[in-house]
Amino acid sequence: MNRRNFIKTVAAAGAAYSAWDATKSFAASSPSSSPLPERPTGITSYVADFVVQAQYSSLPAEVIELGKKSILDGIGLAVVGARSEGSRLLEEYLRSLGCVDGKVRVLGTKNRLPLRFAALASGVSMHMEDFDDTQIPVPGDTNFGQVIHPTTPVLPVALGFGDVQPVSGKEFMLAYHVGAEVACKIADACSARAYKTGFHATGIFGVFGSAAAYAKLRGFDARRTSHAFALAASQGSGLAENFGTLTKSFQAGHAAEAGVVAVDLAAIGWDGAANILEAPNGFFHAYGETFKADYLLNKLGHPWSFSSPGVAIKPYPSGAVSHPAMTELARLIQVEGIKAADVVQVEVGTSAHLPKYLHYHQPQKGLEGKFSMEFCLAALLVVGRAGLGEFTDAVVSRPDIQEMMGRVRFYVDPEIEASGQSRNATKLKVHLKNGRTIESKVEFGKGSPANPMSYDEVAEKFRGCMDYAGWSTARSNQIVELVRHLEDLPSVAAITELGVG
Repeated sequence: MNRRNFIKTVAAAGAAYSAWDATKSFAASSPSSSPLPERPTGITSYVADFVVQAQYSSLPAEVIELGKKSILDGIGLAVVGARSEGSRLLEEYLRSLGCVDGKVRVLGTKNRLPLRFAALASGVSMHMEDFDDTQIPVPGDTNFGQVIHPTTPVLPVALGFGDVQPVSGKEFMLAYHVGAEVACKIADACSARAYKTGFHATGIFGVFGSAAAYAKLRGFDARRTSHAFALAASQGSGLAENFGTLTKSFQAGHAAEAGVVAVDLAAIGWDGAANILEAPNGFFHAYGETFKADYLLNKLGHPWSFSSPGVAIKPYPSGAVSHPAMTELARLIQVEGIKAADVVQVEVGTSAHLPKYLHYHQPQKGLEGKFSMEFCLAALLVVGRAGLGEFTDAVVSRPDIQEMMGRVRFYVDPEIEASGQSRNATKLKVHLKNGRTIESKVEFGKGSPANPMSYDEVAEKFRGCMDYAGWSTARSNQIVELVRHLEDLPSVAAITELGVG
């Protein structure tokens, strides 16, 4: 074979390589293999067109109401997180850069920053307690689907822009849902390799949600929206090893900030690859190696992710994968009258997915406790609750809590692992000193689409967050009602006026 024919052969093989079919690999192909399917094209342009063409009238009433719950939830969490040590350190850093002279009000503070840094600050504070909403993976699909926090990268951008530009409640909700939908569906399409190799889904997929919402609010056409996606894709980042540290919240806040940077640069003419999602050297291949085009193409808004498979509102400020076990143990404590002194051992069996993220088995700090099954269950048994006041260094280090954590056995259950059912499925066995064993199995926690919170229940969580941050009940109630009737607001700046210190 001469050099020219060799180059043609290699080029043809590369073009045939399917990055989206997880069952094929370039290394495994041979001359006798069946021809590989062509790589899907037009994916990035499809997403950009969706952003441009989406209308408020295309939002189902159910999706609008579900979104209001997550929006209210996110505002309360931003106010709580703004009083954290991490937010204080970030404010100190931004001041050192001279970035405090801006126009956008930062929730929970008296600060005004440029939109880029306001999005960063509010995104960090919104995720600081790990109490924000969570996307539910596609049911029954163990190969694809990531778990991301859709509101944190999107809400700070949409709300921040509406603080300085005339944005009605309907325009705001449309941009918010467009952003969340884009982030969730891109996450659904990407191979599970992304999270299995340690990427933080909110950090890598959230950038697209932020960029989509901001591009929608700025009235971008499809070409500039695609350029913004290229810029966003190059900024997606985050590692799961940082769970239990301040850097996890930074990764979520950075996703919000990155979308602003991407759109602002695209607005002045910065360009990028028009096929950044599906290209051989593009986003899906780099992060997931494989992807499924049919999880994304013609799926945006069909149905909306808030409707199916749904988005969960957290009942506890800890990793979402701990919530089925926490919900069920809390129920058993109440129904069975279980007391900490009567417990010999609690066995918690799950799929291998959960220990990957709940990897602090002997936590010493509050942030570590958020990613510790042992602490989450010990707090419920010893303190009787697991709220904002429990995930602190002081509570985690208490001798009685540490002792109870030693009585919690967290393990991978072979039956659950082999069943292919929900990755969050959990078995509980509570062994009591009187010889009795209480057994239970659960797949969904409170706040999940299968066991949802009502708007009033989310409002109670919101009021609890505002009270924890030292805010008045009157102001909390005002925000609750503004969000309840968002479609009637002539300007969402009415919310940020109430949501600052």
